[in-house]
Amino acid sequence: MNSAIDKDSDDDRVFKALASPVRRRILDELKVSPRTTGSLCARFSELDRTTVLQHLRVLERAELVSGRKAGRERHLSLAPLPIKRIHDRWIGGYMNAAVDLLARLDGE
Repeated sequence: MNSAIDKDSDDDRVFKALASPVRRRILDELKVSPRTTGSLCARFSELDRTTVLQHLRVLERAELVSGRKAGRERHLSLAPLPIKRIHDRWIGGYMNAAVDLLARLDGE
């Protein structure tokens, strides 16, 4: 039972992270290629560095982004497994239900 609660909290963190348009844009950038923290901050010049770093912390807590230090730089990469988990659990199931409903309606 406890693992179901843990999964729900993991999903809650992912949904919270994905709720922000800025965080979705950061993920889009990382989907193209890994980036350093500095290059991400430069891509979001309308935001100050502290704000970008706060968004990155939310993404990291949701395990959507992973980072590694290389000297003074921090290299960030997209971690797609939480999104796949959301897709498999939520989107895929609803999509199948919608297709089944359409098939039943089509048969009437």
